[in-house]
Amino acid sequence: MKIIEVKDRTAPLVEQLLKVWESSVKATHFFLSEDEIERIKKYVPQALKEIPFLIIAENGNHIPVGFMGIVEQHLEMLFISHEERGKGLGKELLEYGIEKYLVNDLAVNEQNLLAKGFYEHMGFEVYKRTECDEQGNPYPLLYMKLYK
Repeated sequence: MKIIEVKDRTAPLVEQLLKVWESSVKATHFFLSEDEIERIKKYVPQALKEIPFLIIAENGNHIPVGFMGIVEQHLEMLFISHEERGKGLGKELLEYGIEKYLVNDLAVNEQNLLAKGFYEHMGFEVYKRTECDEQGNPYPLLYMKLYK
């Protein structure tokens, strides 16, 4: 695996990352319906273009298989393609973000128990909970800080 920061957010790259996003969400966000995933998917390309720091994990064929987005020291997004889950890639990306970008907080869907457990394993602890996500949808968010 190769981890790189991308400045140039080309249309083909955004399309590849959208596939990673969709694969990841369908494997982990069981609380979302297909319609909700399709609705949210429309906003992902813009988010990928606007995120200040976009870090990608590529496989040996230079194909993105995971990515994270960082705003200041906040992990805004972290997605691993379904086929690559459970192989340590999320840990590798997050450790990279903590080391190089001083990532120390994040928000995670409360219903995404696998992600919550992963972040806890990585040293993050919940300090705040909201009833709705940042778009006002009825998906509680857990805000977590790094306590290592």
